[in-house]
Formats: sequence, structure tokens, C-alpha cells
Amino acid sequence: MAKPKIKPQAFRLGKTAEEEAPRAAFTIEPVPDFVEAEAAAAAAVDPGEQMVETAQRRGITRGALLSWGGLFFSTAGGFLLLVIGNWIAGLIKDLFARSPVLGYAALALAALALLALCVLAAREIWGIARQSRIAHIHMGFAAARAADDREAARRLVSALAAIEAKRRQSAQLLELTHEIIDGRDLIDIAERDLILPLDQEVRREIAQAAKRVSMVTAISPRALVDIAFVAAQALRLIRKIAEIYGGRPGFFGFLKLMRSVGVHLAITGGVAVGDSLIQQVLGHGIAARLSARLGEGVLNGMLTARVGLSAMAVCRPMPFAVTPTPGIGDVAPFLFRSEKEEGASRG
Repeated sequence: MAKPKIKPQAFRLGKTAEEEAPRAAFTIEPVPDFVEAEAAAAAAVDPGEQMVETAQRRGITRGALLSWGGLFFSTAGGFLLLVIGNWIAGLIKDLFARSPVLGYAALALAALALLALCVLAAREIWGIARQSRIAHIHMGFAAARAADDREAARRLVSALAAIEAKRRQSAQLLELTHEIIDGRDLIDIAERDLILPLDQEVRREIAQAAKRVSMVTAISPRALVDIAFVAAQALRLIRKIAEIYGGRPGFFGFLKLMRSVGVHLAITGGVAVGDSLIQQVLGHGIAARLSARLGEGVLNGMLTARVGLSAMAVCRPMPFAVTPTPGIGDVAPFLFRSEKEEGASRG
């Protein structure tokens, strides 16, 4: 018996449950962008860097005529120069009246004195401009690293290499400026190659100054000698740190630099901020000896090291990124060692 043939038929299917469900039920959760999160974290403002830039603006990069005090000293200095010049002109005129030989001799000496004054003034202006340029480079590096700005990083690295032209790493770094794409990586390489070796020299200077101060204070018979020696060592340390990082401040440039260091010390709270100094002193048994001469020497050594760290932060051409900001225990660990630890380390 033959089977009946089934004719093809068309059926209309209804919507499935998945199709009838609202589209909002199938939204995909966004995957967090780790690259953007890392960039946002890098762009976060560092409070320590803010303090350094504030100190630089109040001292190094501040113009001399932007305050009434600066205007007064500038105009008073100009008036004194005018009075002295008028007196010298009258003196030379009187000497010419007495004898032409005396007149020409006085005129030659006055010309040499004027030439020396012009050279000194040029050196002062150049030193202030150089220190101010280093401070602006520091601020530029902080902004370029936060924004990962490649062009700004290349320009700033070239400026830094020009300051550190005597170092062999400068020429090698200039060759890498067009090969490295990421601006933040270029800044980190520049810090590692150019600045970290200078940091080692600065740390040695701070350690030696702190050791000298602590030793002289411990054996000095009078407090006045202690104060004079500590002040002299602090001034010498600030100038030396500025020279290591490429600055050559003259007299007025050094005054501006000291102002920045003083502002940084005031903002950061002097000794106690960032170093856990009280805990370290108590932990090593030094607090019980603060009334003795040895304790006074250790305390003065800590103060000297703190001044050196502030000068290091202000004079450094780049903010700390590759390495953390050093503390007193990093540059002068011998101040926190007891006598037993000193003997064990020497043995």
C-alpha cells in the first residue's frame, strides 16, 4: 500500500522568550580600563611635590621686584650707586686738577672697578636665571609625567641634558628621546640615568655634614660655637647641593635659594614630618640621652640632615618618581644607631 505524500507546509513561529525579554536585561557589564586607572593614579597630585613647587615659587622663581621690599632695596641700591658714582667723578676731577698722572690713575682704577662690578652683576643674574631654569624644569617634569606628555618630556629631557652636558649619559639619553614613545617612560629613564648618580653625591654630602655637626657639637665646650658651626655647615651644604644639581648661585641667588629651603622646612613641619623621627629616636634609645652633649650632637646632626633634604628637594631638577623621597634615616642612618649597633656594624 503506497504511503500518502505529505505536502510541504509553512508555519508562522511566535517570538521566543529571549526575544520578548527587554533588551536592558542583557546589558554587558563594562570591563574596567586598567590603563586609564593607571594614568589617573599617575596624574594624582602628590602633596610632597606640591610643597616643593610652593617653596620654589616663593623663593627661587619669585621676581625681585614683585614685592615692596624688593622694590625698596632695588631703588635704594640704585640711589647709593648714583651717590658713589657722583663722589668718584668729583674725586677724579679734583685729582686731574692737582696732577694729570693722579687723574689718569684714578680713572683707570675706577674703570677696572666698574668692569669688575659689571662682571659680578652678570654672574649674579646668570646664577639666578640658571637656578630658576632648573626649578621650572622640575615643575615641567612633574606636569609632563602626570599627563604622560611625550613632546613635553622630550623637550625637558633635552633641556636637562644641556645642563648636565658634561656627563656621558646625556648624549646617550638624547639618542633615546626619539625612540621612546611613552613620555612617562622617557622621564623615568632620564631620572635613572642622570639624576640618581647625583642623588648619591648629595646623600654623601648630607651624611658627612650631619656627622661633622654631631661630632663637633658633642665635644664643643660652648653653645655659641655649636650655633655658629651648625649654621656654617647648613649654608655650605645648601650651596654644595645646588652646585651638584647644576646650579651656581651667587650672593643674591643664594639668598633666594635659602628662602625656598626655609619655606620648604616650614611647610613640611621641620624635623618631624615624613621621617617618623620620634619613633626612631625612642626605638634606638637616644631620647634618654638628649640632655647630654652626645644627645645634643645627634639632634643637631638630625637638623642638619633635614636642612640638606629640603635643599635636595628644592634644587633637584626632577621630582622623585623612580625612587621614593629619602628621609633622615636613609641619608644618615648612623644617627639612629646605638653604641652596640655601631660596634656590630664595624666588626
